[in-house]
Amino acid sequence: MDPNLMAERQVQELSFEAFKTTVLEDYRIAYESRQASLLGRKEVLTGKAKFGIFGDGKEIPQVAMAKFFKPGDFYAGYYRDQTFAFATGTATINEFFSQLYADPDINNDPHSAGRNMNSHFCTPMLSENGELLDLLHIKNVAAGLAPTAGHFPKALGLAHASRIYRNVESLQEPQRFSDHGNEVVLCTIGDASTSEGHFWETMNAAAVSQVPLVVFVWDDGYGISVPKEFQTVKGSVSDALSGFEKQKNSNGMLIYKVKGWDYAQMCELFEEGISLARKQHVPVLFHVEELTQPQGHSTSGSHERYKSPERLQWERNWDCLAKMRSWIIDNGLADTATVESMEETAKQYVNECRVETWRLYDAPIQRQKEITVDLLTNFLAYETNEKVAALLEELKNNAAPFRRDIVSALYRTIAFAQNKNLVQDIEQYLSELKIENKNLYNSHLYCEDGNVGPANLPVLHYHEDAPVLNGYEILNRYFDELFSTDSRVVAFGEDLGMIGDVNQGFAGLQQKHGPERIFDTGIRELTIMGQGMGMSMRGLKPIAEIQYLDYLMFGLQVLSDDAASLHYRSAGKQIAPFIVRTRGHRLEGIWHSGSPLGLIINALKGFYVCVPRNMVQAVGFYNTLLKGKNPGLVIECLNGYRMKEILPSQLLDYALPLGVPEIIREGNDITIVSYGSTLRIVEEAADLLQSLQVNAEVIDVQTLLPFDIHSKIVESLKKTNRILFVDEDVPGGATAFMFSEVIEKQGGYKWLDVAPRMLTAESHRPPYGSDGDYFSKPNLEQLVEVVMSMMQE
Repeated sequence: MDPNLMAERQVQELSFEAFKTTVLEDYRIAYESRQASLLGRKEVLTGKAKFGIFGDGKEIPQVAMAKFFKPGDFYAGYYRDQTFAFATGTATINEFFSQLYADPDINNDPHSAGRNMNSHFCTPMLSENGELLDLLHIKNVAAGLAPTAGHFPKALGLAHASRIYRNVESLQEPQRFSDHGNEVVLCTIGDASTSEGHFWETMNAAAVSQVPLVVFVWDDGYGISVPKEFQTVKGSVSDALSGFEKQKNSNGMLIYKVKGWDYAQMCELFEEGISLARKQHVPVLFHVEELTQPQGHSTSGSHERYKSPERLQWERNWDCLAKMRSWIIDNGLADTATVESMEETAKQYVNECRVETWRLYDAPIQRQKEITVDLLTNFLAYETNEKVAALLEELKNNAAPFRRDIVSALYRTIAFAQNKNLVQDIEQYLSELKIENKNLYNSHLYCEDGNVGPANLPVLHYHEDAPVLNGYEILNRYFDELFSTDSRVVAFGEDLGMIGDVNQGFAGLQQKHGPERIFDTGIRELTIMGQGMGMSMRGLKPIAEIQYLDYLMFGLQVLSDDAASLHYRSAGKQIAPFIVRTRGHRLEGIWHSGSPLGLIINALKGFYVCVPRNMVQAVGFYNTLLKGKNPGLVIECLNGYRMKEILPSQLLDYALPLGVPEIIREGNDITIVSYGSTLRIVEEAADLLQSLQVNAEVIDVQTLLPFDIHSKIVESLKKTNRILFVDEDVPGGATAFMFSEVIEKQGGYKWLDVAPRMLTAESHRPPYGSDGDYFSKPNLEQLVEVVMSMMQE
């Protein structure tokens, strides 16, 4: 035979063998994933786990998708994607079961330390000492969250970062976060969840912005019990999006339809679409149809209740795993015996993983149980106590206790003991467990080594000829200096680019620093917030603008559910240190004078919330937040942009500490605590009170999260013995929060001579016009009246 023909045949044989090995490996992963789903459901139904939601019926598109996920790429998905995690090596079957059992040991569940329910994966962004890792050489998984479509706004930001890294010249050198913007973001969603506004806003923004976002829609025909005909116009998300499809010389997206049981075609189309997204920065949508739910939606119910016998039989016939099995055998890639042997091996392996994972989860709790049983037994040796004896018997009979069962038994024993001298060892052990459980379940709300600024309030310095400028001009000069010195900083929002924001803080800066770093967006607050979050997770420093504080509500879901909880639910593995810039408090009308700080601080635990009284103070907070590792909200005073301020020297060096109030007027008779725009009225009232022989001490809290970390307000209260909290929020809002912090938590009640007071806006929205403002929000005369009544008590 011709040597060349022999060589060609050998290459073909090797290629076929490599192809066969790849296919069988994909089938093994898919089959193991299916077994994990089946065993996972059993673990829930037998009581070992609380709830289960699995990716059965979606395995084959996920092993196909995983082939084209490269180091540096990001995945942002939802709770059906366990097979993708197994196929990419970003999760193991043991970790899958650890999440199912809610194991709080970070070594067993490195994705969330038991905080997230199963199939919510993540990869680390931070080293153990808090340093940012090299994300360019690992496959990155953004921490999952359960609210349907809630991950989409963040995915937009992750993808937009690639555009910035490709187009901003100073960022094009390969480094820890990007290689010329060649990274794509893979984002998955269930078909029914595409009904959410998050999905549509994200798809529109991606199509307009032309970013490498690749979306996979898993279409199994149902949203829990509701068929897709009641979910989506025309019963097809790809048909509904047809107007978004990219045409010649237009923006838009590429749209593919593919059957979820057709392994070969999915591999071909996924490679094509993802490659185009990577090279051309065009968004792509894959509508993956004819998928199934072998076990229904979740362990909460049975799909036999809402699917017809014919539908259930169709699902059995067109199960993607069964179809791939038949395809393998029909095409001679393996015979039936070989496939059956693979399947049996997979079953054994998954079950071994389950058993070992349960042992790792259960062992430390059993040790706590043994210690507690010994302590209670020893106690009963010295005191006859029927209630404690019953607790002991109950604990002994509990084969699989929770940590709470141990703690509860210890608490109750201490309470029931007649001789308290006999429970000292029990109290000691309970104290140890309280510390341990606090670390397991209550840590990482904030990145603990995140910067909170200097220890003390800095002193401002001024040149002799320092100009007096409008507040917006101070900001404009600051942002110009900032963008000139740090190319990672970007800013965007409605009307921010060309005209420089509605109050001119960025006027002229897009022309100077470029439209990739300072740019306009559509009217879409939700995805503006997501863009900020996603960009920050890839090493950029975004300032994402909400035009007015009233419209923060549109973006609140992604801020609260995703950004604020990210560091907590990833157990310290991921951060999103972006800044939300907005303006608020009093101006004119119902929707341009909002100050809903009580709502905000309760929704955004995990954020820093800064409420500067002027623009110089705002600069100080921007500098501090930009150096930190936590997200922050800065609310500039809407009516302060034309207030005159002296321009400090070295704006970039002025950083304010977080959680440190400032005494802006000293006094001995009463402490008045406020923030933001209201402080100007408080200061005017203090002048009037001075003429009435009342010397008020005025304190600007400066930040609400964190709040007065050194108890500075209590120190003032010790001197004045009277305190009044003032703001523009509704009754029971942020003033109630400040009241609780100072009077209750910091012990301020001990220094009161008269009842503390809160002066707030009315419960309704402020009406339009100057009189509407005066009679709806705290005013000077009202404030003086309250103070004088307190002085007479």
